[in-house]
Amino acid sequence: MKKQLTVLFALALFSFSNFTSCQQAPVIDEAEVTRIISTLAADDMEGRRTFTPGIDKAAKFIAGEFQKTGLEYLDGLNSYQQKFNMYSLTPESASVTINGKTIAEEDILASVSAQSFELKDVTNAQVFTIPAGTDFQATFNEARRAEGKRVVLVDPSHKNLFTRYKGFFTRANRVMELDAANGMVMAITKATSLKSVDIKVTNTMEENALGNVAAKITGNRTNEIVVFSGHYDHLGIRGVEGDTIYNGANDDASGTTAVLTLAKYFKDMGTKPERTIIFVAFTAEEMGGFGSRYFSQQLNPDEIVAMFNIEMIGKPAVSGPNTAWITGFDKSDFGTLLQKAVEGTEYEFYADPYPTQNLFYRSDNATLARLGVPAHTISTTPIDVDPDYHKSSDEVSTLDMAHMTNTIKAISSAAERIISGTDTPTRVDPAGLN
Repeated sequence: MKKQLTVLFALALFSFSNFTSCQQAPVIDEAEVTRIISTLAADDMEGRRTFTPGIDKAAKFIAGEFQKTGLEYLDGLNSYQQKFNMYSLTPESASVTINGKTIAEEDILASVSAQSFELKDVTNAQVFTIPAGTDFQATFNEARRAEGKRVVLVDPSHKNLFTRYKGFFTRANRVMELDAANGMVMAITKATSLKSVDIKVTNTMEENALGNVAAKITGNRTNEIVVFSGHYDHLGIRGVEGDTIYNGANDDASGTTAVLTLAKYFKDMGTKPERTIIFVAFTAEEMGGFGSRYFSQQLNPDEIVAMFNIEMIGKPAVSGPNTAWITGFDKSDFGTLLQKAVEGTEYEFYADPYPTQNLFYRSDNATLARLGVPAHTISTTPIDVDPDYHKSSDEVSTLDMAHMTNTIKAISSAAERIISGTDTPTRVDPAGLN
């Protein structure tokens, strides 16, 4: 009997070993890539514009893909939705009296982050002056970057430029937090100093809900995180004639597709990764990067060892097939590590060939890079000549699915050494960023 049990146990071990050896390694499949991007960029998503039913439908689809893959929620959440609010502030009225003289409303420019803003005490104000013959824009930028309640005295000689700026600031100002202690008020006046002040600004406020879609695979090192990201919003419906749906297939359903595909790839590995992996589809990139800004506030940036932000990978790069470029190549050694990771393969990574486009600062990676994270965008599209960028012609039919699939494969290969803890990119120096 004992001998029989021993034989049965040996057979069981053989069967299990044979089963596991026959298991297929995770794959990145072109048919799956095509299915996902075709869903995200379909007409029924209505261009995925923020605050529309289309983007809500896209968010539900992304969450469903995460659920099918079997990913975890982020800490503190009970769904894949990372929800937050944003406030839209539209100027309603402004009254300004400086040194006892009332300023005409047309000569007032107010930029405040609250429904109402008041200033009656000179000692509470930071004062900036723009005299005749000086650089209006330089002082404006300095005042705008400052903190607290700011008053800018503008010489009448700058009236034309002031009026142009005022036109821009009459639009709705979107903020993530209300702050009545901060605000900038500019006034056309001959005064060169502030002896007394009486300011009251009122905005019409609208509160809107937003949401990233995020998930994770917890690794052995819970305080070392690798992020894969792309933005799932686009421009929505514009115009009334012809093709009015801006589907955003390349921008950035392609990046979101990569995030979903990589999530399944690393989950299908079947083993716990060394470092924790977060997959996130950002909202509101097209209107100022609000999704990545909120996301960055929910994590300790010192724990994020790398961020693979993926944007517009649906078209082959100018350097040929199986190549992709990385923004901010000189900001850390992230790109160099990726180059080394794919040495001897068919894939190649290289520095952003469009430095004058400032692409490092034009996607969601910039928010985390400013916090020191080695956060870079990977792309392939020849952005300087792309005929479909921010056009209704950005359709799936214009993309190269084989190229896109190979790019996702390249990213998965390049990321493995960072996920395993073998490689760790150097930190970005925020002081060196714009």
